[in-house]
Amino acid sequence: MDLGKRINAFSKLGQQLSIAVRDPNHPLGHAVVNAQHVNPWFTPENVVNAADAIASEWLQTLELESWIKAYPEKYFTPPTAKTVGVVMAGNIPLVGFHDFLCVLITGHKINIKLSSKDGGLMSAVAKMLVDLESAFADCIQIAEGPIKGFDAVIATGSDSSVRYFDFYFRNHPSLIRGHRNGIALLTGNETSEELTLLADDIFSYFGLGCRNVSKLLVPEGYCFNSLIENMTNWSHLINHHRYANNYEYNRTILIMNQAPHLDTGFALIVPNENIDAQVATVNYQEYASLSSAIDYININDSKIQCVATKANIDHSRRVKFGNTQKPKLYDYSDGIDTIDFLGRLK
Repeated sequence: MDLGKRINAFSKLGQQLSIAVRDPNHPLGHAVVNAQHVNPWFTPENVVNAADAIASEWLQTLELESWIKAYPEKYFTPPTAKTVGVVMAGNIPLVGFHDFLCVLITGHKINIKLSSKDGGLMSAVAKMLVDLESAFADCIQIAEGPIKGFDAVIATGSDSSVRYFDFYFRNHPSLIRGHRNGIALLTGNETSEELTLLADDIFSYFGLGCRNVSKLLVPEGYCFNSLIENMTNWSHLINHHRYANNYEYNRTILIMNQAPHLDTGFALIVPNENIDAQVATVNYQEYASLSSAIDYININDSKIQCVATKANIDHSRRVKFGNTQKPKLYDYSDGIDTIDFLGRLK
């Protein structure tokens, strides 16, 4: 199958994805209903949001063509297609789709190890692609047990999983990703609109994505009143039982330990040096000067997925408020170029 057919198939998938995910009679729509029972974090709203982002940001013909043109043509015409094992995470819906796209668009075959929390979503999307282009049928395999029979591997997981991946896949070309988080650098001059968008960066997908903002860098003496006021669009999260349980538990621990925190009634804002935050909490740390905040980002860059800010800082993964969960095709996880990895396989 030539590259043009691959691009065309994914473009057609993009045209159908947002419709199918909302149709309870479509296999993908049926998977949406099933997913929330397998994984309560995968609400229908979150699955639809994920599918819409994939369709609009990635699966557009012009976007795909522009992305591909940035690489040597040989990256997409391998002399022999390799089988790439992909171990997918399950923190947010369809989180492994970008790897799925990268492997297949470069002309390789994919052997997928799904997260037990997937709920059938990726299988349904893969079937849609095969229905659109039958040549993909021989290129997609979904492992029932341990992943086997691969030439290279892409794996994403927790920091503890990374140690296992490094050992288990030590004899194969591998791209291994661990746990990261998004952070936000505030100047204190953000508008209400910008703070509302920042709230989206914090709370979309319950804050479980590696691109969600889990920590705020704020100037000394920062007043949180305006930010809290602009978070209220997300107060409905407290009605979700798992989220509410996390909120109550973390709130209780903070109160018992007499730890300082701000309680919005549905989320906790906590002074904490850690970048990773508990569900229903967001950490913050004050900085004395913008240069010291930039130093902090540079020192901790290996733990940071992206930086949301209006400040004019030099950072390769800087994004505007509201865009942390809307990555472009070239916004690779951990800053590791997946196409380059796949294009160099021999």
